[in-house]
Amino acid sequence: MTTRRKFLTSGALAAGASALGAPAVMAQGSPIKWRLQTYAGAALGEEVIKPAITAFNEIAQGQMEIELYFADQLVPTSELFRAMQKGTIDAVQSDDDSMASPTEVTVFGGYFPLALRYSLDVPALFNHYGLGDIWGEEYAKVGVKHISAGSWDPCHFSMKDPVTSLKDLEGKRVFTFPTAGRFLARFGVVPVTLPWEDIEIALQTGELDGVAWSGITEVYTASWAKSAPNFLTNNISGAWIGHFFANMDRWNEVPPHLQTLMRTCFDQSHYYRQHWYWTGEARLRVEGADTKLTSIPDAEWATVEAEAEKFWDEIAAESEVKAKVVSIIKQYNETMVKAGRPYRYS
Repeated sequence: MTTRRKFLTSGALAAGASALGAPAVMAQGSPIKWRLQTYAGAALGEEVIKPAITAFNEIAQGQMEIELYFADQLVPTSELFRAMQKGTIDAVQSDDDSMASPTEVTVFGGYFPLALRYSLDVPALFNHYGLGDIWGEEYAKVGVKHISAGSWDPCHFSMKDPVTSLKDLEGKRVFTFPTAGRFLARFGVVPVTLPWEDIEIALQTGELDGVAWSGITEVYTASWAKSAPNFLTNNISGAWIGHFFANMDRWNEVPPHLQTLMRTCFDQSHYYRQHWYWTGEARLRVEGADTKLTSIPDAEWATVEAEAEKFWDEIAAESEVKAKVVSIIKQYNETMVKAGRPYRYS
């Protein structure tokens, strides 16, 4: 009885204090409800986002619930940023590039050509080289909270016809990211933008000649392997830079402990993707029955690497923020090269 009285007294006081400091929706006893849309289609989303949302909702114990929507379910992917900024949706999982973010750092989201070799490069850059601070500042300017960044799969060509030289890419219609497409156009590639769910049919009908949107894991997960069976081992980037974002006002309404829980679940999602892709890329190269590996000789591919550095300098000339990011990317890569194996191979 004594314990019960203490609980009733202290519990009532604590509840009153919590109600004063919490958002109105919490004070009314209703859970906070968010809508989050991902760039990923349903099949891919089952791996790359659904487990994190399920875990968050379970651990939140009714205090908050995130409703998950897959690619283009609420708004087209290219309109994700505007919808989040306006509060039409509360949060987004995407790269900057795909969601047409109007920030200075957008060009670096997704696949910035040949800037990254391995998946660990992304968290290293964001947590230890200052990119996380830059992203946070740039998104705060436009009313969006940058929650976290992670490294996802590499970017390879998966084509209907085999590619063994740069000439084989000329004139090919390829589904890819905006910045990657801007770079690949230098080699005769014709970048194509389509809704994610339409890609499989576009490959089957010949509207597309291939994709440069992912590694081999997603080629199989997205059911593109049979239609684009020739997988080029040369990659445009060793890892995709992807993020979780939220409308800033909605984020500020969430109690600190749920903000921490959200960050934790999203970071766990990034971590899962690292080992899921790392093992998947290797296993499917060896065991994938629907694909064949092709390669462009190293000497020829070196021209692509040299062109990428020119591309970086062109981007750096566009603004002070872009110049700062390019400088960090260069510094990081120089350090990795000097460190030698296993960080970089000559």
